[in-house]
Amino acid sequence: MSRVAFTTFAILKRPYGDPVVQGFDDLTPPTFAQAEGSPGFVARAKESPDQSHITNFNRDWGAWGRFEVPRFYTGGRTDETDSRASTLSLWTDLESVFSFVYSGIHRTALAQRHDWFLKPEWPTYAVWWVDDDVIPTWADACRRLEHLHDTGPSPYAFTLRQAFDADGSPVRVRGLVAAQPADA
Repeated sequence: MSRVAFTTFAILKRPYGDPVVQGFDDLTPPTFAQAEGSPGFVARAKESPDQSHITNFNRDWGAWGRFEVPRFYTGGRTDETDSRASTLSLWTDLESVFSFVYSGIHRTALAQRHDWFLKPEWPTYAVWWVDDDVIPTWADACRRLEHLHDTGPSPYAFTLRQAFDADGSPVRVRGLVAAQPADA
């Protein structure tokens, strides 16, 4: 049995704590709560408890590995300069990822992304299949985003628009015909 790994990556217009991006920061906890309560959600990368006093780059992420960012990020790595937003999660199937991404609080945040994030010249997310006993790492996520940017969608890293099943065959994600942003 396989599961879906899903990573997101974007660069904020200003570092965390700046009023320009506070709306995004305010929506982060309820968006994580929505993901965790969504059908098909398995797990997400979370730092070990009691680490809010150190940056993501120095926190312990357990089985998800050392925190890393793709080469597209050239911003700061301290609490005062960190301007990247990234997630890494596991899901049971592609439809569950799609349903979460394009509904509820996440859809609301997605509609406002131009207010908070730089216009990307790289993929803002990547999807890939992993074996049931695999937990993807932040390094895996970076490699998948970079590969998607460099070579386009393939079974190694793909988008919901150009998806592949666990066997590597092209597949259409049910629900993709629903209204969604043009650059999703």
